[in-house]
Amino acid sequence: MAQFQFFDDTTSPAQGPAHIAKLRAELSRRGFDGFIIPRADEHQGEYVPRSAERLSWLTGFAGSAGTAVILQDKAALVVDGRYTVQAAEQVDTSVITPVQLADQTPEDWITANLPEGGVLAYDPWLHTSDGLKRLEKAVQRAGGKLAPVDMNLVDVIWIDRPAPPQAPVRPHPLDHAGETSEAKLERIRRKMTEAKLDALVISDPHNLAWAFNLRGGDVGYTPLPLGYAVVPKTGRATLFFDPAKITNEAGDAVGDLAEFAPMTSFQSALDALGQKGGKVRIDSTTGAVALIRRIEAAGGTVDVGADPIALMKAVKNNAEIAGSRTAHLRDGVAVARFLAWLDREAPKGQLTEIDVVEALEASRVETGALKNISFPSISGAGPNAALPHYRVTSSSNRKLELNQIFLIDSGAQYEDGTTDITRTIIVGEPSPEMKDRFTRVLQGHIAIARAVFPKGTTGAQIDAFARKPLWEAGLDFDHGTGHGIGSYLSVHEGPQRIAKTGHTPLEIGMMLSNEPGFYKAGEYGIRIENLILVEPRTIPGGDREMFGFETLTFTPIDLRLVEPSIMNAHEIAWLNTYHAAVREKIAPHLDAETRAWLENATKPIA
Repeated sequence: MAQFQFFDDTTSPAQGPAHIAKLRAELSRRGFDGFIIPRADEHQGEYVPRSAERLSWLTGFAGSAGTAVILQDKAALVVDGRYTVQAAEQVDTSVITPVQLADQTPEDWITANLPEGGVLAYDPWLHTSDGLKRLEKAVQRAGGKLAPVDMNLVDVIWIDRPAPPQAPVRPHPLDHAGETSEAKLERIRRKMTEAKLDALVISDPHNLAWAFNLRGGDVGYTPLPLGYAVVPKTGRATLFFDPAKITNEAGDAVGDLAEFAPMTSFQSALDALGQKGGKVRIDSTTGAVALIRRIEAAGGTVDVGADPIALMKAVKNNAEIAGSRTAHLRDGVAVARFLAWLDREAPKGQLTEIDVVEALEASRVETGALKNISFPSISGAGPNAALPHYRVTSSSNRKLELNQIFLIDSGAQYEDGTTDITRTIIVGEPSPEMKDRFTRVLQGHIAIARAVFPKGTTGAQIDAFARKPLWEAGLDFDHGTGHGIGSYLSVHEGPQRIAKTGHTPLEIGMMLSNEPGFYKAGEYGIRIENLILVEPRTIPGGDREMFGFETLTFTPIDLRLVEPSIMNAHEIAWLNTYHAAVREKIAPHLDAETRAWLENATKPIA
């Protein structure tokens, strides 16, 4: 059986001092006072190839977001609330200081610590235009200077750096894509015409994959082909990949729409764009400063703004929606079988976090349709559940103990859809506090699921719905309530999200997660996550176009952690109706023993 998740300790706090010392020596040799290392690749991706895991190699921190600033006499690692505990555990804090993003941004830290006249180096392939502007202001406030480097300074000292990936690029079937590449390009070019663009540089591999109905395998957990594309307002597009990745099937699928070119010719293609003197769109969220400077140096005009593909990709078509429903039904059956097994085995006291991940992965493999997991499963027992983005390793692996909470956040990549689900389980008996906190999280989850809102509403405007029951008890959680979901693409997809920073209006066909939580450091964590789809709603007597959510995920919510006495009638009705739908959709696909477990796990509450 294929194994998709591994549990080796890939980093250690012990590696940081030596690697940082080497970087400081290289800085001295080049006359620099510091270097900034974001957790990013040339496409500003969340999931990056091993060759781009510079932050992890340098510091030992293995989270998916963070920025290190290394000066000659001090260093900081800035992380958000998801990674506060993890950062402190994974780095040598005598050499690098973890900093909470809410307290101090990387730019604030630079302003406070860069010596006057100091030169801070940066890699222009790892920063966007907006990001660089913030850096420039920070350095100016400190009285220093910014200096771009031709080669990343971590790469200079990383002697055994892995080679860039070369996974084959393959076509994504039209039955799942739901729209031809020709039709997509027509829509893209209409948007280009509206913006008076002469060309569009596609720097986000997700957008490239969607536009040309291609998939790959260059990063873990997401079927991405890493590359770039240039779409002129007329004529054939050009797709830039390492030639070793191009399959005959991909060539046949792209046909006359585009030509393939080697990555080695990409920068000269940017020069040619600039020499034509036209207006070229560079994506504000994934387009590196290096792209902008190359085009401008050749005489072109760069228009930094949103890649129009991002919003098109976010609104799923009928085939993608149908595929997602099928994928969630398949996944729901696999997860139900797993949860029934977990309920039988966990009380025996022998299961570990890794055992659980392997069992869930095996259950998904048994579907015969699993392509990959959609991210490393978060399998947290007891205090590990209090780490929102905990990743179990051989050294951190805990047993599931009686009367403790266990949290499992996992997802699957199927060719017809991407899934992401979190369930919080009690092994044994919960404390009254656990039940209260779980129920408040459930109430927030239900509030999002039942929300009805007018067209034009953003995720930021409904984010508080999920927090209100916690706020009433003086509690909260430090992550967004929901993120967008790709269609056999990234499990985290923008621009839509349900969060304080989610300012994109929600549209019919957008998929998101609904995942409020609560975390008591050192003791337990709670999160309940389903995926949801924006759909139209009719309100009798209303005069506004209204939207709501269809729930796509069908898996039992642990009733042993529910305290009905603090729920209202609407909330109880939603939970009972949801569990009835779980029984109706999932039970016919289960064996008799698992079906009996499901009946009990979804019984109505009064």
